[in-house]
Amino acid sequence: MNDAEWVLLIARVQFALTMAMHIVLAALTMGLAPLLVWFEARWLWQKNTAARDALHFWIKIFSLTVAVGAVSGVVMEFQFGTHWAAFSQQTGGMIGPLLFYEVLTAFFLESALTGVMLFGFGRIPPHVHFAVTCMVAFGALLSAFWILAANSWMQTPVGFTRDDAGHFVPESIILLLRAPSFPWRFAHMVTAALIGSAYFMMGIAAWRLLRFPGEMASQLMLKSALTLTLLAVPLQMVTGDLHGENTLKYQPAKLAAIEGSWQPPPQGEGEPLRLFAWPDQKAQRNMAEILVPSVASLYLRHNLTGHIKSLSEFPRADQPPVAPVFFAFRIMVGLGVLMLITSLVALMQLKRGRLNHSAKLLRWLVCMTPSGFTALIAGWVVTEVGRQPWTVYGILRTSESVSPLSLTSTVIIFVAILVVYASGFTLGLRYLLRHASAPIPDKPGMVAVALKTPH
Repeated sequence: MNDAEWVLLIARVQFALTMAMHIVLAALTMGLAPLLVWFEARWLWQKNTAARDALHFWIKIFSLTVAVGAVSGVVMEFQFGTHWAAFSQQTGGMIGPLLFYEVLTAFFLESALTGVMLFGFGRIPPHVHFAVTCMVAFGALLSAFWILAANSWMQTPVGFTRDDAGHFVPESIILLLRAPSFPWRFAHMVTAALIGSAYFMMGIAAWRLLRFPGEMASQLMLKSALTLTLLAVPLQMVTGDLHGENTLKYQPAKLAAIEGSWQPPPQGEGEPLRLFAWPDQKAQRNMAEILVPSVASLYLRHNLTGHIKSLSEFPRADQPPVAPVFFAFRIMVGLGVLMLITSLVALMQLKRGRLNHSAKLLRWLVCMTPSGFTALIAGWVVTEVGRQPWTVYGILRTSESVSPLSLTSTVIIFVAILVVYASGFTLGLRYLLRHASAPIPDKPGMVAVALKTPH
């Protein structure tokens, strides 16, 4: 590869790494916030001390996540100017307003009120504090709304014209919010955040019950998170199916990569379900296929004979990288099925009164702690890699969007960001593990005091 190709590759890898780290933090704040509201409501109206302890425990983790996420988000967005200047120059009129509204209406709201939520116990009236917690939850959801609106426009662009210089000019902000994939992408992402956060809470609660058997706050955490997964995982399967239908219509090459479909099936046969394959993009075929005939047509076209466009129907230059999309989709779906089974087993144990005392199940839940966020990252690999080779689908190529940087400066920036992100996340993880392993004080009092976690 020449220097320009290396610059493009490093810029893409850098954005992927920063995005993967940031999206976990953003999803954790969005998923934890409703649970904080739930715990505070239980404490405010029922005087449930376990809910109070759970609230104080998770508010510190939430606040740390917001702080680190704010920094990682700013660095991530700066890349639009450093590494993707050509993209920013052409699409600034479309993406810029949406990101501005995210900062103006959501980021400031969430960041400012998180401080009030963290240090406000005992300083402001309880009902005012509860209102603040609700506003923080709304801010997290609103932030996702604007960010996903921008991403959905890039995936399924509508509502624009182009001037003589090639700049995208919005016809109206309302039309930008009507990107065909936006409703399903937003619903799918919000549900994924709830599932990831719920499994994260279940894992930490299980870990605490193994260390502190009988801890009431951890029992409430586990039951609350389990209830959320039992609602959210089936809902995610429905939104995923609807999102897939939208992808079939607007991004058929991505769907072909998901299915590993290089050639149309024989006449009269439906699309096979490829449980496993090794896509060979150079040879335009799969190796070592394990497939079930016609089953894919059932969930793609809701019959046994329907077809989708195969990769052979697209020029090679317009095909996405098939292998990462193909495998990431199966990781996402596989983890989704595993989480559903785990939740159902946990429900059975709850009905029998054994959930809080089953050491094997608690250990398994600890192992499942990152499963929701792993599935979320796999889903974003499908979304973003499957969109390639376009930044604005079907209109603006990724190779036309990168900044004309030197290879040396690109490598230096990449290494510096990698070191900063690795350091920040290592310190955050260290605090999280220490906090998760510490006993909850009998009388936590104000969060400002409870922050003094023992070493």
